[in-house]
Amino acid sequence: EGGETEKLNTGFADRNNNDHVISFDGKLLGISHHRTGLPGGGSTVYVLPLEGGTPKQLTEQTPSYLHGWNPNNKEVVFVAQRNGNTMYHLYKVGINGGPEIQITNHTEGHVDGPEFSPDGKYIYYNGSQTGTMQLWRMKPDGSEKEQLTFDEYNSWFPHISPDNKWIAFISF
Repeated sequence: EGGETEKLNTGFADRNNNDHVISFDGKLLGISHHRTGLPGGGSTVYVLPLEGGTPKQLTEQTPSYLHGWNPNNKEVVFVAQRNGNTMYHLYKVGINGGPEIQITNHTEGHVDGPEFSPDGKYIYYNGSQTGTMQLWRMKPDGSEKEQLTFDEYNSWFPHISPDNKWIAFISF
């Protein structure tokens, strides 16, 4: 409906990047905030109430770039580098604690932009394992990886429609 924009209170997290997502139930906001003096610029994943407040840290290691919520509202998916490896992989972590779970394990190419489908059956993402960046999907446990686009363009950041029938993405 429009109106005046308001600055959201994200507490100490005042170095946020472009990674921010609202939980499927509309109660929580996930953000990536840069902590100083850490690898990869210190990008760290946090959650906080949608109306603002004190962020709760989900990832300790950096860099971690948030991208999506599980429709169960209990975990998020993100892109990260770990253990001195320059390769980015996809991970998920519970919002109430627990270990990070690596869900891709490729040896070539780059992955980015993970997002759950609204029905929770797949994680969509982009990856360059076959040359140019293409769209892919896999089961939430990382199994059954399936390439969806096959062209000469670079396709990034798939976003799935609420009815699971359409994918909006960037292609160049």
